[in-house]
Amino acid sequence: MDDTNSLIEQRKAKLAALRAKGIDPFKNKFTPGETCQHAREHYAEGREVALAGRITAHRDMGKSMFMDIRDQSGRMQIYAQKNVLGDEQFAIFQHLDLADFIGVRGTMFTTKTNEISVKITSFVILAKALRPPPAKWHGLEDTEIRYRQRYLDLMANPEVKELFLMRSEIIREIRNFLHKRGFVEVETPMMQAIPGGAAAQPFVTKHNALGCNFYLRIALELPLKRMLVGGVDKVFEIGRVFRNEGLSRKHNPEFTMLEAYEAYGDYESMMELVQGLVCHVAENVIDTLFIEHKDAEGKVVKTINLTPPWRCVKYKDLVREKAGADWFDISAKERRQRAHDLGAEIGKEYEDFEVTGAVFEKLIEPTLIQPVFVTHLPKELVPLAKLSPDDPMTVEVFECCINGQEIAPAYTEQNDPIEQRERLEHQAGGEQQKLDEDFLIALEHGMPPAGGMGMGIDRLCMMLLGQESIRDVILFPQLKPK
Repeated sequence: MDDTNSLIEQRKAKLAALRAKGIDPFKNKFTPGETCQHAREHYAEGREVALAGRITAHRDMGKSMFMDIRDQSGRMQIYAQKNVLGDEQFAIFQHLDLADFIGVRGTMFTTKTNEISVKITSFVILAKALRPPPAKWHGLEDTEIRYRQRYLDLMANPEVKELFLMRSEIIREIRNFLHKRGFVEVETPMMQAIPGGAAAQPFVTKHNALGCNFYLRIALELPLKRMLVGGVDKVFEIGRVFRNEGLSRKHNPEFTMLEAYEAYGDYESMMELVQGLVCHVAENVIDTLFIEHKDAEGKVVKTINLTPPWRCVKYKDLVREKAGADWFDISAKERRQRAHDLGAEIGKEYEDFEVTGAVFEKLIEPTLIQPVFVTHLPKELVPLAKLSPDDPMTVEVFECCINGQEIAPAYTEQNDPIEQRERLEHQAGGEQQKLDEDFLIALEHGMPPAGGMGMGIDRLCMMLLGQESIRDVILFPQLKPK
């Protein structure tokens, strides 16, 4: 029997001993009167408190013992004395282990080392942990365990729990910002008959009752535009999006997206919205517009300055800076060779605009650490946007890049149903079944001019919270089953 199994058996024996005494931890109830943090912040000598939490430290001193309990807010030291609790109650502590949950009542005091503590007068066991906590209780470092058993990561690493609590605050402040601007939050279907709004490989599922395939959505866009047609002028959704593609430091097959659409807006009004939103969240959650990213030793390796106004530059100008001033004047064959020489990975089937796109994505975007709006992208990349009046080969689009990756694309929405049909047909390569006819019919009923934007919540959190892998800001990242 290995050590873990031996410890499990010991804990089961302690549970059996408790039940033999008429104590069943899993049937007990206890309502804490406050959190550990609240108790600390409102310390008063002799004040009575009722706290609950997980045991994270245990120091037996014979006729007395100290324990640490921890709840979501933080830690509290508790002090148990045999002459206060009595022999029978005090003996119950011998059946407790690290990671068990207890509720305690008692009075606050300060130890000789100035540690705020609770001298308990009564307690109740609320759950018995049958498995021991991670071997390295304070600082679980095994990456595989941290991702696969995130609850252990949250137990062992308080800074990880704090990170995910801050992610929750980020999403709350996004909602606050948009609600104050008059946006209405809606929910749209995750299963769609035709996946649209982006160029991505969908996950396929089967609807047994209807006898047909459905697809997990790859974007939120098309249903939200139907809301504009229906007369909801400012609308947004925060929801899960699914793309059946690779995993990387920047990609997870299931991720969280914000999309917002505003009637009578355009890509420039969306710039103001994105910049205002990110700065609002940074100031209200992180409490600064200067975001530090640190290495494993805690050394600052880069600082992202979110102070507005952000840089604005055309896509073609960035490409010329990297690939040569004559990039758009040479032949497609020469562009392909130059891209290869520069180190961009070019697939044999790539069209000419995709070659330029590879140069931008592989060689330029990773260098855009400070916030920048990259505008006027090639029309082939964004078939749902309006053409630029001064350059019909581009569209009124921007990609907001921060920390070397795209955070938020946005554009002036195409509301001409005839133009929209032609461009979607071109994207579908003539395959009529790939067209979302319901969306096109909706446009024919009239959609107001509008601006729209999408924001990757996970990438935003990576940037704001100083994380370099998307898996560190997703509670349960996708992993290959064991």
